Amino acid sequence: MERPLYSNEKEIISSGALKSILTVIIIAISLVPLNLYAQKIQPGASDSTKVLGTVNPITAVKTTYPKVVGYLSFIVPIVTFNKDATTYNFNGTTSIGFPVGINVLYSDKFGFSYEFTPTIKSGNGTSKMSNLLFDPGTMFRFEHGFTIITRLAFETSGRYGFTPVFNKVYARSKYVNYFVALSTPARFGNNDVPSLGLNVQFGFTFN
Repeated sequence: MERPLYSNEKEIISSGALKSILTVIIIAISLVPLNLYAQKIQPGASDSTKVLGTVNPITAVKTTYPKVVGYLSFIVPIVTFNKDATTYNFNGTTSIGFPVGINVLYSDKFGFSYEFTPTIKSGNGTSKMSNLLFDPGTMFRFEHGFTIITRLAFETSGRYGFTPVFNKVYARSKYVNYFVALSTPARFGNNDVPSLGLNVQFGFTFN
């Protein structure tokens, strides 16, 4: 008996999703630095002073503000919800974004971030740049490398909205800090129903 065609299609989609997930995991692992500097935290030191202290505890000095740092990263949409449907990434098509930007730090507690995110979408044997997102936002900085970013969002697809971002520095080295972030983009407009998504982002900032 011949196998139904839809079973083969499901197997192809499942195989493609597995390969995409494994690729993301490999990229994320490659971002972990080979040589990390152990943090030596001094009582009463600011978070920025602690970062400098991981590089050279003897010559650590307080950061002078304002300070501008750049960053590179990639972001993977996990799922998007709206009142009509729930859409998962890697289910027939795959989308991966590549956020790049600069953070202007005004103090140990506050900063402003300017970010651009081109998105590549692949599926049905082809790939293309499907969207460009500009999402500036305010940064609320806390101890231990944790930051909450409240971003506005403007997409070339015609959608707009806002994106809360929960960011955590998970490793530090002499030249870069490595971070992971979760974001929940809310989008509206362009004759489509409102939606809410969940993304995971990995990247590094230049010291």
